[in-house]
Amino acid sequence: MQIDLMEILGIVAGCCTTASFVPQVVHTWRTRSVADLSLRMYLLFTLGVALWLVYGFHIESVAVILANGVTLVLVIAILGMKIVYGRVSDKDFDHRPK
Repeated sequence: MQIDLMEILGIVAGCCTTASFVPQVVHTWRTRSVADLSLRMYLLFTLGVALWLVYGFHIESVAVILANGVTLVLVIAILGMKIVYGRVSDKDFDHRPK
């Protein structure tokens, strides 16, 4: 794999977009609050990132592979917390009329 200027640009762009998930992971981990996170959105996003990762391997793009590989780990962490902490949150914060 040859890395050129555009590949470096892609790596920098991937670092920026991937890093944007770190505050959400840290916040969710610390607060255990997932009520405002959409399970459907994270499921769909996780699938999309996984497909981008496969595509990155297919086109042999370091930028696409790195960005989506790290993003996939972060998004799976958020998704996992949504599923685990959501069970507790849903019971504790049931606002339906009784």
